[in-house]
Formats: sequence, structure tokens, C-alpha cells
Amino acid sequence: MVKRVVIPQEFQEAAEKLNMSPAIFSGNHIFLSGMTGADMSGNMPEDPEAQFRNTFKKIACILNEANLDLDAIVEMTSYHIGLREHFELFDSIRLELFSKPYPAWTAIEAAALRREGALVEVRAVVSANYGG
Repeated sequence: MVKRVVIPQEFQEAAEKLNMSPAIFSGNHIFLSGMTGADMSGNMPEDPEAQFRNTFKKIACILNEANLDLDAIVEMTSYHIGLREHFELFDSIRLELFSKPYPAWTAIEAAALRREGALVEVRAVVSANYGG
């Protein structure tokens, strides 16, 4: 099976520095690497809402590069620092951005994330042939 990388211009430098792909097409799916709440410049805000919105903004940027939108996500896993303190806020933002049918979703409390100061990391699986 052929794999094809998805790297928006905004992620080129980070992908090269970290030796990773933001997303990979494989068959009829796109597998997204975990995205944290740093902004497109790499700055990690302290504000949880800003982090959560940045996370989804980066996911949307990757999907846009593949000519898709957030509704193409079929499954996502979110890893949280302080899950119970921030769950309602994260969930309210999730519900602003997604529509029915909602993606399958698992939220996990994590002891730590690779990126210093990150409160969330979200990975996703996307239907590459989503037609709305």
C-alpha cells in the first residue's frame, strides 16, 4: 500500500525538525499525528481555551491541505493534562466545531505530553473520501 504524506507549508519546518509527518494518506484514510495547542508559530499559550482552539485550527489546516474539513474525521483521541478541570471547556469547543454524525472519540488523562506546557494533544483518523 502506498503512503502519501500531507504537509501544509505551515508545518514544513516542524516536520523536518521532528522527522515526522503531520498526516499520512494510507488507503481510504488519513492518519493525523497528535497536535497540541501551540499556535502556528510554535508559541504555547497559557490559556486553555486558546490551546484547545489552536489544536483544532492546526488539524483543520492539515485537512484543508488534503481538501477536507473537520467533518471528515471519523475517530479522534484526545490526551489531556488536567482532564477533569478542562473537560467542559474542551467539549464545548469540540461541539462548536463538529456536527452530526460526530466522530468516535476517546478522551484520556495523561501524566505528561512531549510539548512543555501543553494541556491537550489530539490525534485523528480521517475518511479520505468523505463527501459530506
